[in-house]
Amino acid sequence: MFHLRTCAAKLRPLTASQTVKTISQHKPAAPRTFQQIRCYSAPVAAEPFLSGTSSNYVEEMYYAWLENPKSVHKVRRSTCPRILLLHRLCVCMCVRAKWHVQSWDIFFRNANAGAAPGTAYQSPPPLSTSLSALTQAQSLVQAQPNVDKLVDDHLAVQSLIRAYQVRGHHIAKLDPLGISCVNFDDAPVTVSPNVGFYGLDESDLDKVFHLPTTTFIGGNESALPLREIIRRLEMAYCQHVGVEFMFINDLEQCQWIRRKFETPGIMQFTTDEKRTLLARLVRSTRFEEFLHRKWSSEKRFGLEGCEVLIPALKTIIDKSSENGVDYVIMGMPHRGRLNVLANVIRKELEQIFCQFDSKLEAADEGSGDVKYHLGMYHRRINRVTERNITLSLVANPSHLEAADPVVMGKTKAEQFYCGDTKGKKVMSILLHGDAAFAGQGIVYETFHLSDLPSYTTHGTVHVVVNNQIGFTTDPRMARSSPYPTDVARVVNAPIFHVNADDPEAVVYVCNVAAEWRSTFHKDVVVDLVCYRRNGHNEMDEPMFTQPLMYKQIRKQKPVLQKYAEMLISEGVVNQPEYEEEISKYDRICEEAHARSKDEKILHIKHWLDSPWPGFFTLEGQPRSMTCPSTGLNEEDLAHIGKVASSVPVEDFTIHGGLSRILKTRWELVKNRTVDWALAEYMAFGSLLKEGIHIRLSGQDVERGTFSHRHHVLHDQNVDKRTCIPMNHLWPNQAPYTVCNSSLSEYGVLGFELGFAMASPNALVLWEAQFGDFHNTAQCIIDQFICPGQAKWVRQNGIVLLLPHGMEGMGPEHSSARPERFLQMCNDDPDVFPKLDDFDVRQLYDCNWIVVNCSTPANFFHVLRRQIHLPFRKPLIIFTPKSLLRHPEARSSFDDMLPGTNFLRVIPESGPAAQNPDHVKRVLFCTGKVYYELTRERKARDMEPDVAITRVEQLSPFPFDLLQREALKYPNAELAWCQEEHKNQGYYDYVKPRLRTTIDRAKPVWYAGRDPAAAPATGNKKTHLTELHRFLDIAFNLDAYKGFS
Repeated sequence: MFHLRTCAAKLRPLTASQTVKTISQHKPAAPRTFQQIRCYSAPVAAEPFLSGTSSNYVEEMYYAWLENPKSVHKVRRSTCPRILLLHRLCVCMCVRAKWHVQSWDIFFRNANAGAAPGTAYQSPPPLSTSLSALTQAQSLVQAQPNVDKLVDDHLAVQSLIRAYQVRGHHIAKLDPLGISCVNFDDAPVTVSPNVGFYGLDESDLDKVFHLPTTTFIGGNESALPLREIIRRLEMAYCQHVGVEFMFINDLEQCQWIRRKFETPGIMQFTTDEKRTLLARLVRSTRFEEFLHRKWSSEKRFGLEGCEVLIPALKTIIDKSSENGVDYVIMGMPHRGRLNVLANVIRKELEQIFCQFDSKLEAADEGSGDVKYHLGMYHRRINRVTERNITLSLVANPSHLEAADPVVMGKTKAEQFYCGDTKGKKVMSILLHGDAAFAGQGIVYETFHLSDLPSYTTHGTVHVVVNNQIGFTTDPRMARSSPYPTDVARVVNAPIFHVNADDPEAVVYVCNVAAEWRSTFHKDVVVDLVCYRRNGHNEMDEPMFTQPLMYKQIRKQKPVLQKYAEMLISEGVVNQPEYEEEISKYDRICEEAHARSKDEKILHIKHWLDSPWPGFFTLEGQPRSMTCPSTGLNEEDLAHIGKVASSVPVEDFTIHGGLSRILKTRWELVKNRTVDWALAEYMAFGSLLKEGIHIRLSGQDVERGTFSHRHHVLHDQNVDKRTCIPMNHLWPNQAPYTVCNSSLSEYGVLGFELGFAMASPNALVLWEAQFGDFHNTAQCIIDQFICPGQAKWVRQNGIVLLLPHGMEGMGPEHSSARPERFLQMCNDDPDVFPKLDDFDVRQLYDCNWIVVNCSTPANFFHVLRRQIHLPFRKPLIIFTPKSLLRHPEARSSFDDMLPGTNFLRVIPESGPAAQNPDHVKRVLFCTGKVYYELTRERKARDMEPDVAITRVEQLSPFPFDLLQREALKYPNAELAWCQEEHKNQGYYDYVKPRLRTTIDRAKPVWYAGRDPAAAPATGNKKTHLTELHRFLDIAFNLDAYKGFS
């Protein structure tokens, strides 16, 4: 361990000579209003009190005298503890010698006038001054070495106290197994026998020292013997609690923590509190034992070895409820999840037990999930505070820590909808494993959202179940930091390590953590240092890889037994009472198990973590299967366009370039036309009028990556003065939130997914800076967005805006990887759906919607449709880049008026459509490539021969409309054209479905780039060559002859 060896080197007090040398090397940094010139004509050493530390003090006084001769008797606000302490001692000496405050003024005047050495100081003696008083003063001056010793000893004690505060946790007894591999130094050094490191020796142990203001170990006493100081510091920082907090740069927060852990006798519990703690331990322990007895061969990821987690969580919830919180949102991995559901959330035990029945039939749509991944929502009375409290445990995948940002986003949303701007009503608790907390980067990303204005939840309580092992990996191989919790230091979150075999210490620490969050609204970490009694799961054999650790675990007495024995010895409970508590909970479990046998059907919707009351029917079904028109009246379009083209705040100076952009917008509005940015504005503005909250988040979304959006205007003359015109549209509109995010995809997308979980009446959008950047958030997409409804019967309407297009910008900024999203769509390529209300029913059956719009009007409609559907599905939009300013990518107001809707397919409307029998080829495409195809077709004068049909909605696939288009041109070849490479893009998804629409009567040919490993070339010439090649294939009517 480093213990206090490093501390000794860094904090050992300086000697007087070292102090003078240090001060001479470090002059004051702040400039003064006069030139610092020492005018002493006599050597400093000639004055008997100008040595060591006192010379520094006198120098400070001298500078003060130069500025204002009347100020020298006042306390200088020095930050140096030696100066402050010396001043106090000098003041005492001055009082005892009856020195007059004018003596400093006289001394400095005489010194500047060139007084002889030793004569500069002349105390103006009053008439009553006796010779003995003068002699006493002289003796005090001659006692300077004793003053230095006194100062040095007090500073040494201060260093010693600080060492315990900073590093006391290094030698705390945190590991219940006593085999901790946390190794701070190869040669541990204990504190108390080595006071010599601090300039003290054994003879000082019984000396009394004044306590500094940075400690509370004295209680009501201001001074203690050194031996007692050390004992109290050992009790505060080196027992079963280790506190990391001295890296926090806020004095008030540090003092708050010191008071909580240093105050003598503060960790006391009443008899009732101890009995409650015992009862909670009984429930936690006996629940796991019951499951083990009944289903010994089932995986359940039990809590054995950290049964104290249940009392810990209930303590945090109790204290938070007492402080006004009425909604707690939790996220956790699989270990201990069933126990938390049973004993914290209070899920019915029979609902948990029936999950172990292999004959249970699934009643809900979808695939479901294993029991230790499911979530829950429950509102109940908190029996400690007698206040209602809502508890939500968010469902999660096996991807550890992936749920962290989701929980944060849901918490932020619940705070937003109830107007909780300070986090006083809604809070989050996140549980972690030690290996995942240290190893998963999403933990770091989530921490860095914790204090951002648009993402903060005003403090999260993190609880780490520190098993001291990850699956089979030893911590020495799993992390480089001493603790798994060191990542929390980056946001100045205090970290409380606690031995999980000391239930009272755990409960106390959890109380402090809840109070910290309530007081400062910042994150806090509780590290429960425990062990895992079984392997990674109940079927796993841990002795293969950790034989010595598990030999110790086999000998370890369970925490319930240890705590019960302690309370019985204290007389808090007796043996019969303890046994009755166990029997009572065992009976509860047995009765619930008997009832669980009557359950024949598994309802996953009973495990829903985010219900939407009133949105669905009582049976959880949509209230209709229709979608109204998404068009707007012309007055609303014009009004939104006017606001979008102006600055609705007076005396607000915008950038000249932005003025031109707004002017161009206004010209479009006057011509009843919209571009991409205006279409988005129209969709958002109209939904805000309808009371739909809109939240747009992502990197640089306020301006837009391509400088097209400009939803936040910045005053060019006033720092931080901004204006969001979208919030000035209507008198009673819903709020619009647009926020640049941190440079994170995984964390921010997870956050927005959680935000969208809270309410169906909000449009939540996440925009990637470039479409391919979503791949760093692939876990959220693969584990939550794509299968969320199938696994957890949880709908979500989040929108992903992914800029996509081959623009010759290289492999990294071209493709949003549409093939990945299409591969995960759940529609069958070989089956033509037979449905009533085909378009809406198809949307209801799909797992997500994938679109690539080619017109601003269709973009407008798909955004509005997302809210007007009677259910919620994730929406993936491949958005354009060059089309943002393409002169042909414009839409008329006529395409957005009442009666208009989103067009799943935009058919050919030119000469080819007028004479379909003469059309030789139909090109199906999507997105930007349409404009390149039409330009090439016009250049080749082939408009009557080639029809171009745009597929705007790729999934669910518009079988019905494309069948109509294919049959319309009986003599034409069918080809799919895309700008992406053949093994990417849409071809592999579209081809079998197109073939299904025509009963496989014709082949579906391909026109596009050849297969490639990279999404795009980095060479501009190669890019253009590839473009010309596939356009030539698309319009060469002989290109496919000879192929079967």
